[in-house]
Amino acid sequence: MQITFLGTGTSQGVPVIACLCEVCASQDERDKRLRTSILISHEGKNVVIDSGPDFRQQMLRENVKMIEAVVFTHEHKDHVAGLDDVRAFNYFGRKTMDVYCTAQVEQAIRREFHYAFSESNYPAVPQLNLVRMEHQRFEIAGIPFQPIPVLHFGLPVLGFRMGRFTYITDANEIPASSKEKIMGSEILVLNALRTEKHPSHFNLDEALAVIQELKPATAWLTHISHQLGRHSDVEKKLPANVRLAYDGLKLEI
Repeated sequence: MQITFLGTGTSQGVPVIACLCEVCASQDERDKRLRTSILISHEGKNVVIDSGPDFRQQMLRENVKMIEAVVFTHEHKDHVAGLDDVRAFNYFGRKTMDVYCTAQVEQAIRREFHYAFSESNYPAVPQLNLVRMEHQRFEIAGIPFQPIPVLHFGLPVLGFRMGRFTYITDANEIPASSKEKIMGSEILVLNALRTEKHPSHFNLDEALAVIQELKPATAWLTHISHQLGRHSDVEKKLPANVRLAYDGLKLEI
């Protein structure tokens, strides 16, 4: 199974107008971060976790011809806004797209993409098959998914464990019961927004404390804002088993 980091960034901390900060001005490609998402590839099948505003660009960059499903962590715009672009996969695959989501996320999808569920049968809208998930284990294309409930300033968000790999984004609290599900993971991906404390995301010190507690062999930090700094500078400060993820990074698990 291969994991591709489609995006490792966030809109938070980036000015709306042209930014001249040291991260934006960096020539290091690892500092060019699209919105956070991953692609899971297994035996010729692809599954995406989250389809943010950069979804189309990410699919083109990675030359993805088909995906089996989209799995959502939560309903915030930077994680769902690109769902309309599954239309290309509807067309070439000649099938609806399975979309795995909680009841809460389904409500947001039906609101944001209401035209996809209209009774008018208007052509060329995204064809979506909403599949309800909660906290029970499920499988897509031979890939096992164990949902990991976390909190994002009180908002329920799901991380996922796939075998020895666990992926968590947009969290600032992990309940004890969820930590038990993560224990034993060889690879942990965890959000670390910036160095300063934040009301809804782990900052760097908080993320490192969680990693130290859960003891994965390797940890990768994602959902990184420009406020965290340049890739090369941040990596120098990290423990030996912790790395900063970057767009296009591929892991074999």
